[in-house]
Amino acid sequence: MKLRWLLLLVALTCSAHGARIKDIVDVEGVRGNPLMGVGLVVGLNASGDNSIPSQQMLASLLRRNGDVTFDPKDLGIGSVAQVMVTAELGPWDRVGSRIDVDVSAIGDASSLQGGILLATELKGANGEVYAVTRAASVSTSSWTVEGKTGSSVAKNHPTVGRITGGAYVEREELSDFIENLGGNRVVTLNLRNSDFTTAERIGQAISSEYNDSVYVEDAGTIRVKIPDSVGFREEVRFVDRIMSYDVKVDMPAVVVINERTGTIVVGGNVAISETAVAQGSLVVKIKEQEQVSQPSTPFTEGATTAIVPESTIMVEEEEGSLIRVPDVVTVTELANALNAIGATPRDLIAIFNALKVAGALQARIEMM
Repeated sequence: MKLRWLLLLVALTCSAHGARIKDIVDVEGVRGNPLMGVGLVVGLNASGDNSIPSQQMLASLLRRNGDVTFDPKDLGIGSVAQVMVTAELGPWDRVGSRIDVDVSAIGDASSLQGGILLATELKGANGEVYAVTRAASVSTSSWTVEGKTGSSVAKNHPTVGRITGGAYVEREELSDFIENLGGNRVVTLNLRNSDFTTAERIGQAISSEYNDSVYVEDAGTIRVKIPDSVGFREEVRFVDRIMSYDVKVDMPAVVVINERTGTIVVGGNVAISETAVAQGSLVVKIKEQEQVSQPSTPFTEGATTAIVPESTIMVEEEEGSLIRVPDVVTVTELANALNAIGATPRDLIAIFNALKVAGALQARIEMM
């Protein structure tokens, strides 16, 4: 199998546009809450599961909704499937609003296509019910076709589906993003990629308009004091204003290598000290074939014709040359130097590792 390799050079120069603060930080206290519940999908066309828990769950549901008591063994199989229902309660979802839900088969159901999810309670980590699903069709964006001989063809993933707006919020868990510290109203910004330089630049950008209102606590935390001139009804407007400032993000010098997918990402601040690289290729060819062995003397008693495997191994080594790599400080120069060598992406992995050992690569290597 041939792998396709990609060398991606990410350049961040001094002339590059900055990123908005809202795109590189998270406001402390503003987050979603995961919800989960076990439900039942009905109406399946012989694609449900054959598990006893599904039958027991259906019998219990029918018992609660009528006077007739059913034995789980008397219920048909294949038309229902026990599923895990998951959702996320957003930080600003109010009671009565709708949220999306994901439905995943638990048992051996082959497809949820065409099924309807019955009402299911969705609970948080504390065991409290925060949402209830509505009876709605499960969208799998897939299909499955089975033949009489057992062969089947499936598109996408038919045992996982989604219902847009499939649950009603029954209980709120609103986020509180403003803290009261020492009598001051404080908003905390958390950098998604911690960096001292970027954190300091965020502090300077906010301080340029709101002096003495910012405290950079560490490489990933910036605390912003809301000025007394900002009223309680203007706090959201204040946060929106400071989050819209542009800040130049400082990118660390790092080379990321994913050998499984064939991707090499070189950061914009990666530099190589002056060095020399010799590139060569070793090619090993192995040929397997079968030879027919005949008896050396005709009509010899007990002699038979035999098939003997034969292997041929040939080793070729292409000549390489010692190429000088100048002292480079930008991604463009780095790309030109590597292209001059004519190295393939597979060669680049060995070159980067060798440069790191030699102390010539001024970057960190991350293997995925």
